[in-house]
Amino acid sequence: MDVSIVIPLYNESESLEELNEWINRSFIHNGFSYEIIYIDDGSYDRSWKIIEEIANRDNNVKGISFNRNYGKSQALRVGFDECEGKYVATLDADLQDSPEEIPVMIDKLINNNLDMISGWKKKRYDSYFFKKIPSLFFNMVARVFSGIKLHDFNCGIKVYKKEVIKSIDLYADMHRFIPILAKNDGFNKIGEHIVKHQPRKYGTSKFGNERFIRGFLDITTLWFTNKFGRRPMHFFGLIGTIMIVIGILFTLYLGYNKLFIDTSSRLITTRPEFYVALTTMILGAQFFIAGFIAELILKFNLNQDKYSIKNKTF
Repeated sequence: MDVSIVIPLYNESESLEELNEWINRSFIHNGFSYEIIYIDDGSYDRSWKIIEEIANRDNNVKGISFNRNYGKSQALRVGFDECEGKYVATLDADLQDSPEEIPVMIDKLINNNLDMISGWKKKRYDSYFFKKIPSLFFNMVARVFSGIKLHDFNCGIKVYKKEVIKSIDLYADMHRFIPILAKNDGFNKIGEHIVKHQPRKYGTSKFGNERFIRGFLDITTLWFTNKFGRRPMHFFGLIGTIMIVIGILFTLYLGYNKLFIDTSSRLITTRPEFYVALTTMILGAQFFIAGFIAELILKFNLNQDKYSIKNKTF
């Protein structure tokens, strides 16, 4: 198998037949063998029924259905687990990305010896204030945090070498940051390709503007886990040590001052330094405990799959 095309979807019944025909037309003359993997992320419309019908007549098609809506990251994750192609492409099911870009992107990836290549929707048919401006700001922050010079981290159309997607672990809403996850795993050859963006033909977007807020929180989490994920005590322990040292210094000052300088009957508990010492030592101990717990969680590796498959067509 040359290419696996992984397509997560949620309530996209109107576009599926047209999308499948478009993919087949795009690959009919380029000589690639391919498979199409649809992951129905708990749709409540006729999406799964249509996927079953397409799979029954098209041997290139596989379908997977979730029990409920788990999110795009989990849909991509199970699609990556099932794919067999040497190269793996992702595509949204809303007809806004052109499947014709995929063979071109594969050729570019091969010719430039890249690990992955990401689409860039340079001209977008979206709301200027609610989509374009937040997207520009989000991508700027992602470039600063990651050092990866991409214009569109969240573009749905991307192409990877198989070993890239088999190495990364998707969770929460981290599908937006697959280039960063790939880079963290040592796949540094990341390219970009300008793709055509089509106006939405059916339905409405399934992602609200709150995704940008979640995106900024997720990229902060990603930065933290990349820097301290395998050594959490280096973060929590450092802060805890600093606070405990501050508390000890204040305690020594208070003791020396009471014994040798201010020997009056005034209670130490009436002095603000006492509460600074008490607070910093308690917080320092709590940071140490948090560090130990994080180390234990890391040691025993409590990560588990977070999706439940309802049906398959294969």
